Amino acid sequence: MARGTKTNTERKTRSALKDVVAREYTIHLHTKVHGHGFKHRAPVAVKAVKAFAQKTMGTKKVLIDANLNAAIWGKGIKNVPHRIRVLLSRKRNDDEDAKDDEKLYTFCSFVPVKAGGFKGLQTQAVDSEEA
Repeated sequence: MARGTKTNTERKTRSALKDVVAREYTIHLHTKVHGHGFKHRAPVAVKAVKAFAQKTMGTKKVLIDANLNAAIWGKGIKNVPHRIRVLLSRKRNDDEDAKDDEKLYTFCSFVPVKAGGFKGLQTQAVDSEEA
């Protein structure tokens, strides 16, 4: 078959409901809050984590763990950590009233980093049973 001549019926479709995954990411918050006033830095960082999770996991609904929120706000409103390690878990929404486009949601939790720092850390897939 020639290149680009597949019809829509021949293409494989992927079900997002089977995509229950968990991955660890490092988010560079310093670039996200650069240029914002001191009293807006922590709220902007929380919104940046939510936006990163929506873009990466492809879900509209994003929930942030209390420990992640505490890690972002830990040094106050204006001293946001430069980088933060998060575990993004895409889970099924068991709510019966959920819309069709909200069958999955993302749960963001904090991953503490050892004394070695963020050097050499890559994105890692984690077993969804552990998350």
